[in-house]
Parts: sequence; C-alpha cells; structure tokens
Amino acid sequence: MITAELPGAHWSDTFTLDVPQGGLDAERAARLALDRIPVWAQVLMRLRNALVAPFGLKAAPDGTLPPEASIGTFPVISRAPDKVVLGLDDKHLDFRIVITVDPASRAPQRVSATTMVRINNGFGRAYLAAVMPFHKLIVPVTLRQILKGV
Repeated sequence: MITAELPGAHWSDTFTLDVPQGGLDAERAARLALDRIPVWAQVLMRLRNALVAPFGLKAAPDGTLPPEASIGTFPVISRAPDKVVLGLDDKHLDFRIVITVDPASRAPQRVSATTMVRINNGFGRAYLAAVMPFHKLIVPVTLRQILKGV
C-alpha cells in the first residue's frame, strides 16, 4: 500500500492496465480515464450524491473546480510525471486515488489506479461496504477508457 499518500489508511486496492503504445504521463492517463467515465457510472455517482446529501457528506465537486484543480470530478492533491494523487477528506472517510505510470519509454506501459480509504467513523465503515461492489465494477471500466484515447 502507498501509505504515504494517506497515512492510517484502513483499506486499499489497486487495478492495473497495460497500454500497448506507452508514451503516457500520469496526468494524461488520469484524464483519459476519469474525464470520460461511462454514462452508467456517471448515473451511479449522481445517485450516490443524492443519497448522501441528507447526511451532510461532500459531493464530488462536479465542475465547480477549475480544470487544472481537478481530474474528472476529483480534486487534485499532487501531481508529478509518474504519479497523480486525487482525493477528498470528509467526516465519514477520507480517500485518495493514486494514478501511477511506468516510464513512458517502456511499451507496454503499465498504468495503476490505487484507491485508499481511511475510515473516520461507523458511518464511513457502512458507506465503504455499500459502495464497494460498485467501486470494483467502475474502476476497471474507467481504466480501460485510456485505451480509447491513446
């Protein structure tokens, strides 16, 4: 686990994709994946936002941040050529999405998406359990969007 990105994380997973052409930096990979989320996944995210609003949880910024401050709907925390960190801290849990790429000169080039979660309370634990099945569907499909853009 990349614990430096979210100290005290309780949970993480990583999905990978090999891009035959290579030549990507982390930000381009993240934008290819997250700026083009499939419609069905967008619908699920809007449903999530509507369901958690009564509990005072933060919704994804959804266009309220300037383009350089977000990728998809996620705020950018840090960026480097080989790694982009996205995430948000909330009262129920804090999360990070870390997109990493192997060196661009290597083909195929491996792109990894690691999600980390630090649970802040019982509601966060329940929330994570509820969204986990959808997370495991959405992340691999989202990563494959990279292949459509290179």
